[in-house]
Amino acid sequence: MSVKEKIIVGMSGGVDSAVAALLLKRAGFEVVGLFMKNWEDDDDDEYCSTRQDLIDCAAVADVIGVELEAVNFAAEYKERVFRAFLAEYQAGRTPNPDVLCNAEIKFKAFLDHAIALGAGRIATGHYAGVREQSEGAQAGRFELLKAADKSKDQSYFLHRLSQAQLARAVFPLAQLHKTEVRRIAREAGLPVHAKRDSTGICFIGERPFREFLNRYLPRTPGAIRTPEGRVLGEHVGLAFYTIGQRKGIGIGGVKGGAAEGEAWYVAAKDMAKNELIVVRGHDHPLLQRDSLRAADLSWISGSVPDAAPAYAAKTRYRQADAPCRISHTEPDVCEMHFEQPQWAVTPGQSAVLYQGEVCLGGGVIQ
Repeated sequence: MSVKEKIIVGMSGGVDSAVAALLLKRAGFEVVGLFMKNWEDDDDDEYCSTRQDLIDCAAVADVIGVELEAVNFAAEYKERVFRAFLAEYQAGRTPNPDVLCNAEIKFKAFLDHAIALGAGRIATGHYAGVREQSEGAQAGRFELLKAADKSKDQSYFLHRLSQAQLARAVFPLAQLHKTEVRRIAREAGLPVHAKRDSTGICFIGERPFREFLNRYLPRTPGAIRTPEGRVLGEHVGLAFYTIGQRKGIGIGGVKGGAAEGEAWYVAAKDMAKNELIVVRGHDHPLLQRDSLRAADLSWISGSVPDAAPAYAAKTRYRQADAPCRISHTEPDVCEMHFEQPQWAVTPGQSAVLYQGEVCLGGGVIQ
């Protein structure tokens, strides 16, 4: 009698991870659901849905007929993700905690836990794919692929995964569109089939972001000015703004400037002078960049991509791939040069490199 392979599925209480678990169970694997609690500072708060998510997970596990375990990674999360998140904001950058969470919690702390439970692989409800190369010099290496549903593709958030992590990762939704995932959940009677997707950052939930940061970072007001030096008002602290921001700057009614009538946008931060630089109009030249430097690089293959081929890159998650070339000026730094200027390139965000459907990795925009 053959022994079923054990796969542990990270279950969040949402429809995607529920269907991932269902599909693996149907495929004949021994499936165990694992609910990760990553944040506990304000569990009783209106924005924190952890308790409801765990209840939803338990209901799903019951319908599918799998065991569910809950594990608390809040200490690891605070140490490996949240501390870096705050340090980046304090330095005036805009980090992407979901990228760090995947590399440090979901595919490190969770993977270690799953191996200790006797599983060879873990699965998540991410929209992405993984493929083992079968021939040539790269045989046996793993590639991270875009999902079939391009509007939901999450390879951007997974670009820091290593060969060892990808070798143990299963993405059951790789070939499915979101509408199919909801249909499968509905037909299987999963209670979360119509549950709306969570948007906010994992630990902030849907709460107002500035109010949340306020608890951890000091307010250090300073001038809001134009590139020409005209002072328009006062900001509450550079950490609370991001490049390309239009709403919530607090100068909506200010007149003047060449693009009279157009909205103001955050174009830059002068950390030395504690000044916020704003410009008028979405297409202002200061919001356009035709190159960027990325550091803290992480390449999925384990080696640096060749500088010769034409690649594409994303400088933010919701952006279309932009054709680019790369060059390496120093170790652990990569320069990306774009055919068309990119809008609101934001320090702290990830620049992620692609070759067709394959995600090669990337780094943090400087």
